[in-house]
Order: sequence, then structure tokens, then C-alpha cells
Amino acid sequence: MKAAPWSTTVKAASAFSAIVLIGLAVGLPYALSDASHPPFADGMRGVLRLLPIVILAVAALFVVRGYELDGRDLVVQRLLWATRVPLEGLESAWQDPDAMAGSLRVFGNGGLFAITGVFRNGKLGMYRAFVTDRERAVVLRTRAKKAIVVSPERPEAFLTAVKARYPGLAEVPRR
Repeated sequence: MKAAPWSTTVKAASAFSAIVLIGLAVGLPYALSDASHPPFADGMRGVLRLLPIVILAVAALFVVRGYELDGRDLVVQRLLWATRVPLEGLESAWQDPDAMAGSLRVFGNGGLFAITGVFRNGKLGMYRAFVTDRERAVVLRTRAKKAIVVSPERPEAFLTAVKARYPGLAEVPRR
């Protein structure tokens, strides 16, 4: 397995978000006034205590721990499972620290334990990201113009492994 180290940005975003979520779990229930004590107040306090902790736990489950190449698939190792991403028709692979620059998050997580989900930018179009460090970004693009962005610990070694499985890959993106 090729490890997926966290960048300083992901570490800081994760620490800050965890502190805020735990703070909300502790403090938010007290924001409901006891003065009027509406009938739903006790139930709402329970929800307000649990919701931030549930958000934190779910995000932790989707952490990216590493990457493997298995047959014709990329396997993204998560906390308790693996996500398989077919690489059918892979035509190019390259390292690009600026691959995610100017991206708009369509659906996913922008930094709590990882940067994952579906994103869009002018350079790649719509793409899937399984990233923990943008500086180590490697882009994999298929003939169907689907792009996947990952961030292995050693991008050059990862690219060497990809190119060994897919001889004849283009080293620069085809537009």
C-alpha cells in the first residue's frame, strides 16, 4: 500500500473542525432557553449533543489511508473499508501540485480528515478526489475524460507503478 500522508492544511482543518464540533456538542444544548421550556427542548438538546459527534465520526470513517493498484482498479484504503475506482481506459497519468487549484466542491469533504468527493475546475473538468496533500497530487485520466486525483506519499513511485501496469500512458494531459 502507498501511504497517503496528511498535509499541514488537512491537519489544521481537521484539528480546528474537531475542536469546533466538540465545542458545539458541549455548548449548543445550553443555547436553548430553560425559561419557556418548550416540550421539545429535551429532545432537541440530545440531538444537538449528538449531531456534531456523528458528523465527526462519519468524516473519520472516510479518511484516506493509502492507495493500491489491484488489477485494473485503484483501491483507496479508508478507515474500515476500501473504495474501488475502475481505471478502465486509463490514457494519461501525471503529477500536478496545482491540479485542484480553483476547484469547486460539487459534493464531498473539503478537508476534515481528507479532501474527498466530486470537484470541478477549469483544468480537469469534473473529477473525483481522494487527497490528503494537494502538493503530492497525481492525476489519472481515462479516455472517457474522467479524472481521478490522489496524493500518494511518493508520487513518482506511484506513477512508476501505474505506468508499469499501463504501458504507453501519456505523461501530459490530453485536452
